[in-house]
This record gives sequence, C-alpha cells and structure tokens, in this order.
Amino acid sequence: MNEPQLTYYDLGAEVVAFSSTRHGGCSTGNYAAFNINRYCGDDASHIAQNLCSLSMLLGLPEQHIIMPHQTHGIRVQRVDAPPAEVIEATDALMTDARGLCIGVSTADCIPIILYDPVCHAACAVHAGWRGTVKRIVQEAVRNMHDAYGSQPSQLKAVIGPGIALESFEVGDEVYEQFREAGFDMGSIARKYAKWHIDLPLCNRLQLEAMGVRDVQMSGIDTFQQYDRYFSARRLGINSGRIYTAIYLKP
Repeated sequence: MNEPQLTYYDLGAEVVAFSSTRHGGCSTGNYAAFNINRYCGDDASHIAQNLCSLSMLLGLPEQHIIMPHQTHGIRVQRVDAPPAEVIEATDALMTDARGLCIGVSTADCIPIILYDPVCHAACAVHAGWRGTVKRIVQEAVRNMHDAYGSQPSQLKAVIGPGIALESFEVGDEVYEQFREAGFDMGSIARKYAKWHIDLPLCNRLQLEAMGVRDVQMSGIDTFQQYDRYFSARRLGINSGRIYTAIYLKP
C-alpha cells in the first residue's frame, strides 16, 4: 500500500497539522493518486484504500479521521467524538478532544487551520470565495472563543494550499460581491484582462482584523502546482481533493 505523502505544518509538539498531496495513494486519472473525498466522483474502493493508508500513517482509527460534507456556507460544527454519520452542510470543524483528526477538503479553495496552544483546541476551515466573502474564518474564531475560551491573540493559524491571486481570475459579479461586503479591494484585487482576487491574503487580513497575529502562509498555488496538489480549475470538478487537517496528539 502506498503511503500518503503529506505537507506538514509546525504548530507545536502537541499537535499534528498537514495537507495531503496527490502522491502516495491508489486513485487513478484526475483522482491520482491520493484522494479521500467521497463527493467528487472517485472510485469508492480507492477512497477506502487511501483512507486506510492515511489511518495507518497517522496511527489513528479510520473513524477518527473526520471530514464534513461542505456546502460553501459558514456553519462551524464542534466535534467531541467520532460522528455516527456524515456531518452535513458544514464548512468548519472544531475540537478539543485528543486523537480526533478534523479536516476540510479543497481543490483551489483555501483551507485554514486554527490552533490554540493555551486552551488546546483546534479548528479546520474551508474558505472558498463564497465562504471568504461571508467571512467564515472570522466565524470560526468567534466559535472557538465561545466554545473553548480561545483568545484570538493566542491562536496560531495556517493558510494552506489554494489558488493564488495571479491564477484566480473572476468575473465582475464576483468582484462586486467582495466590494459590496466591504473588503478593501485595493489590497485584495488586481485588474489584468479581468479581475483577480487574492483569497489567501483576504483570509489573512480577516484573521488579523480579529486579533490573530501568528499566521503561516503556505505560499502554494494549487493552480500552478496541480501536479502535486489538486486543482479543480486545472483538472475539472471530477478530480481529487486535498485534505487539510489537524489533530491533538492523544
């Protein structure tokens, strides 16, 4: 069985945070090779084998590797134990339970990890352009404060692999949604032949506005690095997804 090749993030000795790459699994075609997303058309047997190999690599039971069914909303779900069924209509998961791997699925959208080393709690956020407009990452920070007492100033954040400004061309209607939502368009947008929007920076600015000071930027443009990370704009929607996740060590 091929071992998944992961990109790890250093958030401290008590936690493991990572994004999956395309390498080290058994899926084929535009799903090659490592994909565990059940909603993008991949073969169910390949997904099962990939999940099994990730479980073995992390040393966690498969049911402890959790990913919601995302809908580009701003719902944040607290997870205290392995769920009995799929967590529906949710785009961010948070936990303070050790040994639960919470993560989100992306392929150009922006995955964000939040970790509170003081309260020992974590959150994984899926911020596509719709979620970014709706400020889901700020909703996640508020939810962590309400649930665990997390102060924004003590949070550590990672903005993982996603589409960069140079690659994210949008129509005027998308530009207008950001403008109408009150974003500083001079900072996050640039006009080439069409408008381009900087989703990683937009989410970083939202975090900083909430008082989060420690923000790591992966600097990975999925559209340009589609040989290593899935990109729906490059490969089409019938392709694999990146799993960006965090777990508190048992």
